[in-house]
Formats: sequence, structure tokens, C-alpha cells
Amino acid sequence: MGNTSIGLWLGGCRYSRQLPITEFAHKTANGELTISCRDRHCPKCLGGAAREWLAAREADLLPVPYFHVLFSLPKQIANIAYHNKAVIYGILFKAAADTLLTIAADPEHLGARIGITAVLHTWGSALTHHPHLHMIVPGGGFSLDGSRWISCRPDFFLPVQVLSRLFRRLCLEQLAAAHDAGRLQFFTVHAALADTKAFAAYLAPLRDAEWVVYAKEPFGGPEQVLRYVARHTHRVAIANSRLIAIDHEGVSFKWKDYRVDGPERIKVMTLAPEEFIRRFLIHVLPAGFHRIRHYGLLASSRRRQNIARARQLLNVAAPQPHHAAAENVPPADSTSLRPCPCCSGRMFVIEVFARGRTPRYRATAPVRDMRIDTS
Repeated sequence: MGNTSIGLWLGGCRYSRQLPITEFAHKTANGELTISCRDRHCPKCLGGAAREWLAAREADLLPVPYFHVLFSLPKQIANIAYHNKAVIYGILFKAAADTLLTIAADPEHLGARIGITAVLHTWGSALTHHPHLHMIVPGGGFSLDGSRWISCRPDFFLPVQVLSRLFRRLCLEQLAAAHDAGRLQFFTVHAALADTKAFAAYLAPLRDAEWVVYAKEPFGGPEQVLRYVARHTHRVAIANSRLIAIDHEGVSFKWKDYRVDGPERIKVMTLAPEEFIRRFLIHVLPAGFHRIRHYGLLASSRRRQNIARARQLLNVAAPQPHHAAAENVPPADSTSLRPCPCCSGRMFVIEVFARGRTPRYRATAPVRDMRIDTS
């Protein structure tokens, strides 16, 4: 089977490699061939992986209230994260998780060991840089001796002012330690911050500022927040559904203006192509950086045992396995549209052949007519 050189443009980044033309190819309803890049930042690919993640998290839900907690970084720190993504985002994860675990374990507040699922978002609706963590937290946890389940109040988790101040202190301490260890880099307008005293002066105003920590019980239940978060676990920044027009003049897309209430909140923004690409690339994460992390009772190493123990303490049975994805797949036949196993895009099955046998089908369309779908 012949190979073809596939050059993919994704948010301004080009990925080229030699691969069999059918390795990641599937036919759309109109007969065109599309290629799945399977990059974790792609607005289209990995939909199947996101659904699998959602199903796994829903299977872990306990019959208790859940809370949606949001931790945001101040603009001054977000500005120096452009060239220090792994360090700054890592500090955000660690400081936020330590804050929740510490305050929850304090007998003056909850006195329990809790579990946390945290997902990093780095964008605002207009693709601006806005690093923040979405945390989904069960409303309770194990007693410190592990003998019983301690529930929080149905409508109150932990005091946000206490969370905010501890989060602020832990972030600033870890930033100073990272600077002392030479782990931060500074360029252009921030080049002077390489000096220890200049960096301390830069952070000084933040020690008295109020940091944003937001906590509320999820409206409609934890499943709703999980579905919201799952839309961004395996892609970043923008969904195809928000794109309105793309041409040489610019890219138009829908965005939410949170300063406005009502239908007028949804607006349309048009950016020059290079500006749209620049904003998208802001949100590309360093290689190997984990956007989803679990802490406390939900830490991956002990999650299964802790979930089983929590159900035992709550006196509830484990839910029956539910394979939602399989229910959405139509019966297999030669004309049905089925999801691609790689990216869950629409795929037209053109041939099924046994292992080791040569397929009879050959793509007849010239390469110049192939549409490379990187939306």
C-alpha cells in the first residue's frame, strides 16, 4: 500500500509524517477522505477519548452532594506563565490541591480526607490567556482515622475566604522557591524579573490582593459539571461549533461577554488569521504535561479501593456497568455511518477484510482533491 506525505496544520503548528493513506483516513457522507491528526489540542479529534473519560468519572460518582471549586491565577502571574507554562501551571495544581486538602482536613472546618478531580483550563471565551482550575469535589470524605464518612452541609463546602488566603500564600511561596532555584525564565518586558529583588517587588502587591476562589454546588448535579469539563479534557480553547467564518481576511467566532446578561451576551469576534493562530497557540501545553489530575481519595493509585470503601461507609451498592458509547453505535452494515475508532468522527465503512489479506479498495481521487480536515 502506497504512502503519502501528510502535512497537517493545527493552530499554526505543522505536523508532517509518512503514513499509509488509510491509517487515519475515513470517508465522510459525501465521499471525501479526511485525516485524523489525533493531537490532544485538536478541536475535533479525540472525542471518543473524552467520552470514555466522562463515562469513567460518572461511574465513580458517589451519592453525596458535589461541589464545583474554581481557582484562578492573578493576571500578573498569568503574564509570566507564557514562557514558564510547566512550572507555573504545576504550581497552580499543587497549591490549589494542597489548599483544599489542608482546609478540609482541619477539624475546625470539615475534619475529613477528601477527593479531588482537577482539570486545567488556560483560556477565556475570547481565547485570551486565563489560567484556572476546575475542581470537582465530593461533599465529604473519610474521617482522619478512616472509620466513617463525614458529610459537609448540603449547601456549603468550605469557606472561600479561608481557601483564597491559603491558596495565595502557597502560590507565592512556591513561586519564590522556583525563582530561587532558577526554574523561571523571563524575556522582553519581564526580563528584569530575573533579579531576585525585582521579582519580590513584582509579587509584593499580590500579597494583599484578594485571589479568586469560587465554590458552589453544581447546578443540576455533578454530572452536568463533569460534562462541561469533559468538553475540554481532550482539546483546548475553542470548539468547531463556535466558528462562523474563515477566510483570508480573518476568523470569526462566537464568544461570551460575561459583563452582559441575556441573549446579548453571545457576540461575534473577528480576528486576523495570525492573531487567531497566536491566541490558539497560547494554550498549547508542554509535551507530557498532564491537564487532568486527581488528588486525595481520588488519586489514581488508590481510587478504586477508596471508592469501594466510601460506598461501604455510605451503605450503597456499586452501580451496574453502563456502556453508553455502545448504545449510540448503529448496527453494522455496508451503508451505515459509524464513529471512527481513532477520533470518533463520522466514518463510512468501505471494506472489511481479514488480517493479512490485501484490501481490494484503492482511493481513486487524486491527491490534490483530498481534503485534510484539521478543524
